[in-house]
Amino acid sequence: MRLNKLVICLFLGFFSSNMGFAQQPNILWITIEDTSPQFIGSYGNKHASTPTMDKFTREGVQFLNAFSTGTVCSPSRSTIITGVKTYELGTGNHRSNYAIPSEIKGFPFYMQQAGYYVTNNSKTDYNVGNVEAFIEEAWNESSGQAGWWNRKEGQPFFAVFNFADSHQSRTMTHPYEWYLANVLEKLPEEERIGENEFEMPPIYRDSPNMRKQMARVYNSLKLTDNKIKALLSRLEEDGLLDETIIFIYADHGEGMPRGKTNGIDYGYRVPFTVWFPPKYEDLSPWGTKTVTEELISFEDLAPTLISLAGAPVPDYLKGRIMIGQDRDEKVEKLFLSSDRSDNGIDLVRTVTDGRFVYSRNYMTYMPENKYIRYMEIGDIKQEMRKDLAEGNLNALQKSHFEARAPEVLYDLENDPWETINLAGKEEYQSKLLEMRASLESHILERRDVLFLPEMELENISEKSSPYQFRQSSESYPFEDIYQVAKLSGFQGQEVMEKQLEFLKSQNEIQRYWAALGLRSQNLDLLKANKDKLLKALTDDYAPVSITIASLLYELDQDSQAEEILKKYVKSTNSHLSLLAINFLIYSDYKKPFIEVVTEVYENEDVVYNTSAASKDFLGSLGLIPNNFEYK
Repeated sequence: MRLNKLVICLFLGFFSSNMGFAQQPNILWITIEDTSPQFIGSYGNKHASTPTMDKFTREGVQFLNAFSTGTVCSPSRSTIITGVKTYELGTGNHRSNYAIPSEIKGFPFYMQQAGYYVTNNSKTDYNVGNVEAFIEEAWNESSGQAGWWNRKEGQPFFAVFNFADSHQSRTMTHPYEWYLANVLEKLPEEERIGENEFEMPPIYRDSPNMRKQMARVYNSLKLTDNKIKALLSRLEEDGLLDETIIFIYADHGEGMPRGKTNGIDYGYRVPFTVWFPPKYEDLSPWGTKTVTEELISFEDLAPTLISLAGAPVPDYLKGRIMIGQDRDEKVEKLFLSSDRSDNGIDLVRTVTDGRFVYSRNYMTYMPENKYIRYMEIGDIKQEMRKDLAEGNLNALQKSHFEARAPEVLYDLENDPWETINLAGKEEYQSKLLEMRASLESHILERRDVLFLPEMELENISEKSSPYQFRQSSESYPFEDIYQVAKLSGFQGQEVMEKQLEFLKSQNEIQRYWAALGLRSQNLDLLKANKDKLLKALTDDYAPVSITIASLLYELDQDSQAEEILKKYVKSTNSHLSLLAINFLIYSDYKKPFIEVVTEVYENEDVVYNTSAASKDFLGSLGLIPNNFEYK
């Protein structure tokens, strides 16, 4: 049974400090960035050059079904460091800083209490409020110089090293010249992977220009592998290899278009290895030199590491202990999420059993290849948009720029690149219904707080935290909200009539989800109900007014809707401005908004996400350059 008694942890720390250190294993944790298993040699890619990672994978335990709980860095790392899912904690929106309860710690805090020396070298990006104090409490050291070398003699350590060489900035966002100087030229010529020395995934066009960009992924991973080799050599030189359990894994899926930021398997699934030295092989429930299909997610890491350290696991952690005598039972499904990334507002919820992945898109009017400024400035994204405009993409590749389906179901065993949506196929209806029901049950059980508009999370954080707020049925009647939200994305007369009725709800969040659902409805159906939409246009809850205005403007360029959108584009509330501009990015009638969005673009005081959205709006019209050196 898990205990949440700090006194026990303090006692363990006192015992370790005063009676000598227990023989607990050292733990080295190596994270690489933005990488899917498809690009690692030991996961079947015969063209990849990742020999160091492959060696430890072959000698250790290779996980085929390991998943990040998010699809972009800071939400993913929020779950890693706290052990709490983002939609419980309120940390799912990229680079936010909303409050979390003081009793929720970075998990290395508990390892410290058990006598471990805990270090982080050096990325944090934890996406929580009061982050400096949070980091200071979690780690003995967190810096570019941190490592096991500063611990007391004989003290067990937990050391994290983060390698950024495979990050999206290296593989697609930074200019090609930067990549040449900082990646390719760091590799000996004989270690470089040429542009014609790998297979192109079918989700991308196979052309010389696309191959030039995809080669960056392979060479960035080769450089990463070389750096991991150097770190492990130092561990061995220090005589610690035989005393240390090693984790090697990625923080989320591949940092290329359709991967990172997208709530599908390509965004969630990660390579994951645990290597046990002979001394600690008995801790592995899988043995060694083996492969497992056991489902694991980042929610499991905190309880596992705390347990390995010999400390009590706090009650608020709901993930599994995977390793050791206190190991929990396996699970049959994992639940994952994808929310706002930079200026790309989104909400996707996912369930997977390892073979099948089911994702529910609640904002279907936006495509998988959304306008997200940090991706738009990449050469590969510009090449894809050029190919789209010139008609060079096949139906599959083109579909990634079109509105999404409300539900997708993929069979990863037969379709690893997720090219065929099975949700509409009769022979898969029982699997669809099973996965849908599992996901809905989980969402309701965890009382997903990210169904609130983001400005509400900021308001809540002024006095409490989203984590605490979601637990009150009075403050957050989530069951009522979800009955409206779950309609969003589906089209048809029956669904539309329900959404129109919910526009009159006394609950403003229900009205917001009714409006958002209508934004994804068929425009021809909505034209007959314009009078009902006009009544909601002046709703006193701004997210409703903005959403209805965007819908009415798309219907027939309604002048009153246009003025409301212009008003909120200039709002001093960054969340409202971002919402308005985000709708306009996907509008077919942008011209009247060029002047007002340009004002936002030229305003030095505008927050990053809103500024990025304004650049995407103007960039989509060719009014500013889509390159790395942007204003």
